[in-house]
Amino acid sequence: MGAIPSKEEWFRALAKKQGEALQKRIADTSVAVCGCGGLGSNIAVTLARAGVGRLILIDFDTVDITNLHRQQFKANQIGLAKAAALKENLAEIAPYTAVTAHTRRLDESNIVALTGGADIICEAFDKAENKAALVNTVLTELPDTWLVAAAGMAGDGPANDIITRRVTKRFYLCGDGVSDIGDSLCLLPSRVQLCAAHQAHAVLRIIAGAYDC
Repeated sequence: MGAIPSKEEWFRALAKKQGEALQKRIADTSVAVCGCGGLGSNIAVTLARAGVGRLILIDFDTVDITNLHRQQFKANQIGLAKAAALKENLAEIAPYTAVTAHTRRLDESNIVALTGGADIICEAFDKAENKAALVNTVLTELPDTWLVAAAGMAGDGPANDIITRRVTKRFYLCGDGVSDIGDSLCLLPSRVQLCAAHQAHAVLRIIAGAYDC
């Protein structure tokens, strides 16, 4: 097995691809990923690869065999807590990203505490009521925090139906805005990953100061 590069080598490699000034901003940013399933696990992996300095992972669920076709887990992690398993995988992918994992169910009473002062919060839940609780809490209690949420990634619709739109000054929404996992028997990994990529890209654009999605 090859030696892990030093932190300085890691930063230089990323800066070569993303620019030194932007890389410093990325490394100084904290992102909370609320939900570590199809959306959240892919968002977290992408942000870790980009060099985000700190990730806060929040999910109460465990890895199931049915998760493996679209979520960033391994077969030998079935039964493990998703947040802890994802933290383990991220340590292999991006060892210099600090990761905090919470195996907790988010609700209105603990959202502010568990997101831990993150600069940006990603909503990555399946259920509409969980999405609404997080969005409402962030918009009302954390008005200075950026929020990137998702709505619609089920089915086998065209890739270009997945879009990113700016809803308010600090609130972005990614997805087709129509499809619901509960309404479809079809949940393709490619379409879930497309939406997750939109969310991760929105986060990186916010960090870069590009707010005109």
